[in-house]
Amino acid sequence: MNETTSGRTERELREALAALADGVQAPPDAYRTARGEWLRRERRRRLVLAVLVAVVFALATLIGLWVLNHAPADPGVIFSGTGSPASASLPRPQP
Repeated sequence: MNETTSGRTERELREALAALADGVQAPPDAYRTARGEWLRRERRRRLVLAVLVAVVFALATLIGLWVLNHAPADPGVIFSGTGSPASASLPRPQP
């Protein structure tokens, strides 16, 4: 009994959906309108992505310049000239 009820319900639902689908009429320019909207959204997405990439690049550049500007001016341990001969750097000319 459960099988026939479910089969009848499925058939009635299929008929109702078919009747509803037959009543739907798409406007003649529906494809062109939908495609235009999609292209506008795609352009906006690409523009937002390009702006985001530019902002991240500019921010990384500014942070890098700020870090380089705040580096200590005195030569560090690496360039002091003291240490073993194997790790010594080339002598720097004195003015």
